[in-house]
Amino acid sequence: MNIESSRKVATKGYAEKEVTPDIIYLSVSLKEFYMDGNTKKKVAIELIEKQLFDGAIAAGVKKEDITIQNIYSYNYENKKKNNELLQSRQYRIKVTNLNGLSTMLDKVDPQGLQSTSINGYDHSQKREIEKELKTIAVKDARQNAEILAAADGQSVGRVLIINDNSSINFNDFAPVPQMMYAKASRMDTSGGAESNDLNIDIRPIKLTCYIDGVFEIK
Repeated sequence: MNIESSRKVATKGYAEKEVTPDIIYLSVSLKEFYMDGNTKKKVAIELIEKQLFDGAIAAGVKKEDITIQNIYSYNYENKKKNNELLQSRQYRIKVTNLNGLSTMLDKVDPQGLQSTSINGYDHSQKREIEKELKTIAVKDARQNAEILAAADGQSVGRVLIINDNSSINFNDFAPVPQMMYAKASRMDTSGGAESNDLNIDIRPIKLTCYIDGVFEIK
């Protein structure tokens, strides 16, 4: 059949679904430090890194899901001699067991943990969710075509053209990085120890799917 010469109706289809990510990408920054401020007792970045790796593996994180994002240095102010450069490293960790985050970070010496933030989301069933949304959107386009055709006493046949205009990507919903964990040895103003609780608020994300459909009119 020649599509150009056939009787047809063009419509749009839409689908949406709220999904709570079950995978987060954690950004963790570690830093070297001097134990009790004693410049003869430097805690090397390799030791702090091992603490992080051990805690992550114990929390169920795969070794290949821990990568170094950045390496940089910072000045340590020392009144007795010239300032010394200490090393910092930033890591990206793929976490699927959110309940193990506290346990993982508690393995790291608090003086060596500079900051932690969420910088990305994902979902383990992403492909299945995408398939579900596209199926619903195509059905919605057909229903819209049937409404238009019925208004003129016609009926809809097979689909002639489907254009997928959707882009279902969890990276589009990457959060603005914000510190969610900062454990320090100092005391708060009330005289008690600072809270080590993680401040995690993972909210549902609305995913949408748009398609254009052209259907045959019988």
